Amino acid sequence: MVEIDIPQVKAEVEDAFARYEAALVNNDVATLEALFHDDGRTIRYGGGENLYGMDAIREFRRARSPVGLARTLAHTVITTYGHDFAVASTLFRRENAPGRIGRQQQSWVRFPQGWRVVAAHVSVIAEEGAA
Repeated sequence: MVEIDIPQVKAEVEDAFARYEAALVNNDVATLEALFHDDGRTIRYGGGENLYGMDAIREFRRARSPVGLARTLAHTVITTYGHDFAVASTLFRRENAPGRIGRQQQSWVRFPQGWRVVAAHVSVIAEEGAA
């Protein structure tokens, strides 16, 4: 049976998620790249792009504008499964997108070098469609 939300494991993923969020809003591209698994099978579905492989994710991150990245998170849920896998889900709002709510979900895996995102999905919907 897989243990869910082992406290120490959950704390590790929460820390990795917090580092990712800080890097995202500060456009710290090096940290963002380091927190994604460097592999051709890593996937990131974004608001306007489908990125297959770390090379495509790097290209996107390095070309992205650093303007308007600040956001407020809500309903963040991080669930760990055993010692080496976790899912992080959150809603976000940006002042520059009134009436819209973002959704972000990430699959995290523990590798020898630490926790890394192996798959991510980001989308934005109308606020009234949010829970």
